[in-house]
Amino acid sequence: MTPIVYEFNPVERFVAGTVGAPGERTFFIQARTGSRVVSVVVDKSQVIALGERTKIMLREIKKTDPTIIVKTQEIDDSPLEQPIFEEFRAGVIAMAWDVENSVIVYELREITSSDDDSQDEVIFDEEDSSVDLLRVHVSPTQAAAFSKRCLSLANAGRTPCPFCGMPIDPTGHLCPRSNGYRR
Repeated sequence: MTPIVYEFNPVERFVAGTVGAPGERTFFIQARTGSRVVSVVVDKSQVIALGERTKIMLREIKKTDPTIIVKTQEIDDSPLEQPIFEEFRAGVIAMAWDVENSVIVYELREITSSDDDSQDEVIFDEEDSSVDLLRVHVSPTQAAAFSKRCLSLANAGRTPCPFCGMPIDPTGHLCPRSNGYRR
């Protein structure tokens, strides 16, 4: 099957979002330009990593090139674009700074069975790839807003137990630090 490359250059909206109740949420990365929308399923840990790494990358970009301006922008807290169709589940995610165009490029590749087993270096070559790919070109201002939303989204789940740190369900949970008594 021929791989599909979903490219957004430029992108109007690039956000992370969820569907479902806390504890049962499915995380998505969604890109939109005009009426074209692509939604990719990701893990919560990938959303957290994207938010943190984007923040670090923006800080490094500002250090190396002080002419790059990151404007303060409110977090896009609107829901994901409807209807949500899962194009694929992301495995390998890459970020790069495109100096020539002054944009951050995000690449989300479809998960494959070899992603779990491989410890080798990952080389991104479109001709060799047999998996779908989402490539999004984002301005530094859009990336800062994306990072903030990723981190706030990850923290909006279930509250952690003050004793063991595990998430507490609405019905409570069996805390291992209290010898199995329900909290």
